[in-house]
Amino acid sequence: MKKLKTISGSEIRLLAGGRSNVFLVSNNRIKILIDTGPAFSGNRLLKKLEQLSISSIDYLLLTHTHFDHAANAQKLKDKFGLKVIVHEAEAGYLLSGNSPVPAGTNSFTSWLIGTFGDWTEKKVRYQPCEADIIIKKENEFSFPGIDARIIHTPGHSAGSVCLIVDNEIALAGDTLIGTFSGSCFPPFANDVPELMRSWEKILKTGCRLFLPSHGNARTRQVVERALIKKKKTIC
Repeated sequence: MKKLKTISGSEIRLLAGGRSNVFLVSNNRIKILIDTGPAFSGNRLLKKLEQLSISSIDYLLLTHTHFDHAANAQKLKDKFGLKVIVHEAEAGYLLSGNSPVPAGTNSFTSWLIGTFGDWTEKKVRYQPCEADIIIKKENEFSFPGIDARIIHTPGHSAGSVCLIVDNEIALAGDTLIGTFSGSCFPPFANDVPELMRSWEKILKTGCRLFLPSHGNARTRQVVERALIKKKKTIC
């Protein structure tokens, strides 16, 4: 997937993939960047934007503040003068450039975090950035000039959010992933029952397609099946 369009004409373009996906949501009135990738990919992202002749961006939405999503926020803010948006639960992490790593959701990832979590947290600190717009509690945030709204979807982290575009496509951050065929359950999450409630919330939007920050798109049917399967294991 390089570019998608909703029925209403909103465009969603994949700017960077690999380690972490970075998306640009736009129409002829507004441009919203979704996440930034890790620090080492910052210059590559700027080069891609230059190749596409994108000289202005209105907003940067951080789905959460882990290093592979928020590390280039200040660099992009300096370049474009955009407004950085983050949920209040993680605004302090962004301001410090130090966001705690999440817990593992299986035996292997739990072992990884238990063994290397403290070391990893020290290695993945990034340039601090002050948010311009802080989303409060459960309040939704809607953008002017486009049918796009931010909803709070905690579970992977306390301040995780998704962007719902035209009630058709969801930019899902790490609320779900697309790295393993037929699956969308993330290997890391702080609160799995909360994450399942967030899956229910994004399904209620009516979206048909979910674009995660890692891996490929997931259809509504895949998410519905995964929710049923996972709820059986945690009940």
